[in-house]
Amino acid sequence: MQSAPSLPYVFTVPLRTDRLTLRLMTADDVDDVYAYQSREDVCRFMLYEPRTRDEVVERNAKNALATTLAGDGDYLQLALELPATADAPARVIGDSYFTIASVENSHGETGWTMHPDFTGRGYASEAACAVLGLAFETIGLHRVHAELNPRNYASIALCKRLGMREEALFVEDLMFKGDWADTGIYAILQREWLAGR
Repeated sequence: MQSAPSLPYVFTVPLRTDRLTLRLMTADDVDDVYAYQSREDVCRFMLYEPRTRDEVVERNAKNALATTLAGDGDYLQLALELPATADAPARVIGDSYFTIASVENSHGETGWTMHPDFTGRGYASEAACAVLGLAFETIGLHRVHAELNPRNYASIALCKRLGMREEALFVEDLMFKGDWADTGIYAILQREWLAGR
């Protein structure tokens, strides 16, 4: 029998990968986040329309306060920061979402958003691996899933690279921007994640 997840978990130390720092959002990130959340192409498969700068300010402030995972619906919205180089300052190139879907069932959900200028370089995979490591190795969840639009081929490819399997396709289950849309579910279990490490 699997042990209960280690909750509450308080996010106090950023996650670091080879090329990224995953950290809490700050007010200083507004311009970087607005640069991609205001784009039609980025929001095409998101539940929200392109955001105004004021909306990004409001969301960033709310996300900066989300630091504790203790119960169902608690979440982290982490900035994906590309460190400074000799040629460029540090900047946020995307974000990773993680929430506790069910404490009772030891189940989480993850998602991601990237600035198109930084796609195709493995940054999203790197960040998603760090989040799954947090979910499975630190917190000890049993299962993590991602919900996505089945036309979002880039996210489907990322799910497969992470070792997630397609578990469901719900047909026209969601009113999405004025029309019915499908939802795809991809998931991975803790033992599968650990075996793949």
